[in-house]
Amino acid sequence: MSTGRTHETAPASAGAVSAGPAKVFAAVDIGASSGRVILGRVRAGGDNSVELEVVHRFPNGVVEIDGGLRWDFNALFGEVLKGLAAAATVAAAQGERVASIGIDTWAVDYGLVNAAGELTGQPFSYRDDRSRTAVEPVHRKLDPARLYGTTGLQFLQFNTIYQLASEPDLAGVQALLIPDLIAFLLTGQRRTEATNASTTGLFDAVAGEWATEFLTALGLRKDLFPPLIQPGETVGTLLPAIAAQVGLPQDTRVVAVGSHDTASAVAAVPAQEENFAYISSGTWSLVGLELKHPVLTEASREANFTNERGVDGTIRYLRNMGGLWLLSECQRTWATEGFRPELPALLAAAAALPPGGPQINPDDPCFIAPDNMPERIRAAVRLVGEVLPDDPAAITRCIMDSLATGYARTIRDAERLADRSVDVVHVVGGGSQNRLLCQLTADATGRKVVAGPVEATALGNVLVQARAAGAIDGVLRDLRALVVAGSPLEVFAPELSRL
Repeated sequence: MSTGRTHETAPASAGAVSAGPAKVFAAVDIGASSGRVILGRVRAGGDNSVELEVVHRFPNGVVEIDGGLRWDFNALFGEVLKGLAAAATVAAAQGERVASIGIDTWAVDYGLVNAAGELTGQPFSYRDDRSRTAVEPVHRKLDPARLYGTTGLQFLQFNTIYQLASEPDLAGVQALLIPDLIAFLLTGQRRTEATNASTTGLFDAVAGEWATEFLTALGLRKDLFPPLIQPGETVGTLLPAIAAQVGLPQDTRVVAVGSHDTASAVAAVPAQEENFAYISSGTWSLVGLELKHPVLTEASREANFTNERGVDGTIRYLRNMGGLWLLSECQRTWATEGFRPELPALLAAAAALPPGGPQINPDDPCFIAPDNMPERIRAAVRLVGEVLPDDPAAITRCIMDSLATGYARTIRDAERLADRSVDVVHVVGGGSQNRLLCQLTADATGRKVVAGPVEATALGNVLVQARAAGAIDGVLRDLRALVVAGSPLEVFAPELSRL
């Protein structure tokens, strides 16, 4: 398959940097496999423009501690501090000052903090299996239909509500979601940012507040989570010791952004039309629509769609699907076997294979945990009576075809359930660089696919900070116009012969 005949590169010159002084913002952007600290420079005067500069990268991943899969949060926070120190140094060298800091990470996971402000243990990862046995006890107290009718949250066995039900003792502690935990250690202020709160299973999708009756029904304190804060509001300023350590002024603000990384990514989707679908493609795939109101119907629950908060009170109506974790885990296994192909060569070999090969369900829970992903994929294919060769190109093509088919199915379901038609599909995040996946998605959906920006999450983070600082103004559409003007975008049209 050729992906080169049906795409074009959108001009990036419209976002050329103007001569005005820049306001500088630090974005802490951490995913499940890696993290970055990025300087965002926003220039006003004529056309506003945004530049991003990565000043620190670091790995992230689960580790086994005391028999469970956890995050090494102490190491993670140490990397955040290194990144902020690098941001301060780079900005100072340019005669600039970091105006504020914004933090986004993955959702659902949390740390427990006692009254003294101490973390009681390394936070569990959603990839740990501990919450599986808590699902049934929670559902005995709260019927799944009732849960969905209030929270609108997709059922996943690792949702925060089930993780909390797995805790042996919550006396005297508060739960801080991962970005809120980082903000607390920077500022000493405990808050829960709303876009991430909406992923807990304890948030009222209509009222935009905690569903306190659910906390009570589960025997949880109403103050288990700190008070809510909205994107654009200030969490606090740096603690004196932190400011001294990273070399930033003590009055540097930490500003709430869309702290669920998908909320920040969707804020930077370069859409100027209303009828668009988005795919935030990375370790996971978040596939859906942006709505003004949640969809809380029984049909929506049965289809396992979620209603999560976005920036400016929007609703991210989406399904959480498997993603490029499947391929990265395969690459990790192949590397241990001595096979280390470059990703472009691997994708080119996969693209050369004929269509119509075997597929898997990328959402199957059997793919959540690490460990020999190629064999698990081949085993899943065998279960449906097909054969997948033990060949990296064939396995890669299976993953790409399966993801594209899943994307198309999810978008069709979202259109039906939300009574919304989709004209264009925007792919943002790391997967936007995967031209094979983008072309297959265009073929499977029958819609134009616009790929980019890669750094959508960091852009959304920086733009919300910049608006809070008065460097730019406007609604989401105005913020997105800056992304359209300044980002190279690739457009993939469906190849009719592939449909």
